[in-house]
Amino acid sequence: MGALVTDAFALPELALETRKGQGFGDHLCFRTAAWDREPARRVLLVGHHDTVFPPGTFSGWHEDGERVRGPGVLDMKGGIATVHSALAALSATGLLEALPLAFVSVADEEVGSPDSRPFLAEWARGASAALVFEAGRPTDAIITQRKGTGSVSVRVRGKAAHAGNAHADGVNAIWALARFVDAAQSLTDYERGVTVNVGTIAGGSSKNTVPESAECLLDFRLLKRADGERVMTELRAAARRIAEETRASFELDGGVRRPPLERSEGSAALCQRYAACAAAEGLGHAESPLLGGGSDANDVAALDVPVIDGLGPRGRGFHTHDELIEAPTLLARTRALIRFLAEW
Repeated sequence: MGALVTDAFALPELALETRKGQGFGDHLCFRTAAWDREPARRVLLVGHHDTVFPPGTFSGWHEDGERVRGPGVLDMKGGIATVHSALAALSATGLLEALPLAFVSVADEEVGSPDSRPFLAEWARGASAALVFEAGRPTDAIITQRKGTGSVSVRVRGKAAHAGNAHADGVNAIWALARFVDAAQSLTDYERGVTVNVGTIAGGSSKNTVPESAECLLDFRLLKRADGERVMTELRAAARRIAEETRASFELDGGVRRPPLERSEGSAALCQRYAACAAAEGLGHAESPLLGGGSDANDVAALDVPVIDGLGPRGRGFHTHDELIEAPTLLARTRALIRFLAEW
């Protein structure tokens, strides 16, 4: 897919910089010469060319009237097509060369961008604004807020013993983990926008053996950057306390994977600017309600760069075999982006 994107964006005004992915495809940046000449006006466009589908599980695409179906067509090949069509049109009219613009497309967004994050940050730090082309919302609402995401793996080590003859000699890892799960779940605070979810749990070998080990995986979401460290601090404190009380040992790995995309004055102003362009093309232009899932927009926002998201075409069926886009919105989104960049 990276090779296809590279070929598609081979416009005369765009220079390509490639970062070799470590365990992933290559990460790509296409930029104009004006990006270096006019640092005060830089605008960054962001996308990703990976999908959630393993090779061979969902292949091919087809058109069904005004709908286009296929793997990743919504998340987010439609967004890449929006950017490509807009830049190609600006190139054909001679307007692209003067724009201080870069387009970054990464190859690992679907797993949290662990490899591409430094590459994206190199370009985002110099930008005055960033536009992210994840799929459009059902009403075309513009995304200015996303929750941050985190994950933690917890491993507990106890001491095995016969449950009948030597119960007192054992240290029950499942019991210790159960107490930790209760403490973790209690950190959920809906008013603060913090949720903790223990999603998987395993342990033990037989009902008549005091379990020597147990483990769980938990997910947490947050609205404010400061809450990420607070959650981790409280999880570690709970593990220490329960370890002392049960004689089990705890090992916690993980933390915040993506910081929250917090609405700022800069992002609100950027939203209004893009909204005027969207409205002129017949698109909805309200701000989206808060979303619980993250994207690369979260990482850009953490660098204090104004950023908006959800600027790709509309569709439905994220991460399913029913994934599709509404083709007419691809044209409208392209026109809105052309208008935005031409007025930049």
